Amino acid sequence: EYNISINMATTTTTALEGTPEIKVTPKVTTKKTTITASTKLPPNPFVFEVLELANKQKTVAKRVEVLQEYRYDALVSVLIWNFDDAAISLLPEGVVPYERNEVPIGTDHTSLRKEYTNLYHFVKGGNDSLSAIRRETMFIQMLEGLHPQEADILTLVKDGGLERQYPKITKGVIDTAYPDIVWGSR
Repeated sequence: EYNISINMATTTTTALEGTPEIKVTPKVTTKKTTITASTKLPPNPFVFEVLELANKQKTVAKRVEVLQEYRYDALVSVLIWNFDDAAISLLPEGVVPYERNEVPIGTDHTSLRKEYTNLYHFVKGGNDSLSAIRRETMFIQMLEGLHPQEADILTLVKDGGLERQYPKITKGVIDTAYPDIVWGSR
């Protein structure tokens, strides 16, 4: 959840004729709300919000409860890509050269909730007809449109490294939270 406030900074300049001209420039600031173990997420939370909340829980049972409460297809898809050995990433490992989308929240971001249906392009068996260059370009374009923290999650997931940022979100926790996931059948 984000609070956005707009402060109006006023500067005065003088035009050529000697009459004053007022110029108003909006100054946008964003304030990020911290997620704690007792935070109640808004409807349709970002993937990173669900993972942060689950990771902050002290017990496995609480983590499972959070993951079950906020389950949606994009979250499950990301977790399968990260934890299923049969979901083989076709993207090169390591740092992805992209420009983070740093515009204020609510103005020009997409989310994994909307983009998850395109993740099949990046795993073996999804769309093998794509050239490596086209696949990598599509991935970079997706990252540049996402909220920066959702883009960070995808860069971790492509290398199977989600546990580096969320160490308490393990395959065992996912198995308990989502027993309907069939592993290894990709």
